[in-house]
Amino acid sequence: MKLKIGYQELIQDAMNEIETLPAEMAQKLLEDPNVMFVDIRDVRELEREGMIPNALHAPRGMLEFWVDPESPYYKPVFGEGKKLILYCASAWRSALATQTLQRMGVPNICHLEGGFSAWKSAQLPVAERAGKPHSS
Repeated sequence: MKLKIGYQELIQDAMNEIETLPAEMAQKLLEDPNVMFVDIRDVRELEREGMIPNALHAPRGMLEFWVDPESPYYKPVFGEGKKLILYCASAWRSALATQTLQRMGVPNICHLEGGFSAWKSAQLPVAERAGKPHSS
């Protein structure tokens, strides 16, 4: 099967339209109360690799629904006006997600260059995923 557009072209198109933030610059924003890191990886990736400290986990498959105030799945944290820094493992999913949210009208959004892999390679802080509370 020959596709009209492959994943590499989709990612490149997204990269041409979005802001990409290098890990070293992103680290400087880690303590900024007006910035929210958003981890869009699968929960298994978070459990296996950890995540950026205090990042919000928003699974890629739910992101558009969590961001849209008209959606029954809307999460008010996305309406607080914070700068959003999306990331995934290698910055492919986050590039596409950032482009989509930007097209939806989400302001002040970017993604992490190189994703969580680049963050870890730069030996920047990593936290364990906070587990769900156990019911007694």
